[in-house]
Amino acid sequence: MECKKDRFKRIAEARTNKAIDMIRLLANCANKKNYDYSKEDADKIIKVLENEIKDLKNKFNDSLKSNEKFKL
Repeated sequence: MECKKDRFKRIAEARTNKAIDMIRLLANCANKKNYDYSKEDADKIIKVLENEIKDLKNKFNDSLKSNEKFKL
């Protein structure tokens, strides 16, 4: 039986590597020899990815905070 820590490590590594691969593929779209796009198009892509990273950080931080015990 796989413990929660091992399951987290396995799944988090796989999903992180998949996200990195997809970001690298998306970065290929920056090649002006193959694609035509505006600065606004690029800014939209970057903004939405930055927002998703911000949400990810918040979820991990909120999760850590919820496990803390209250003390006076």
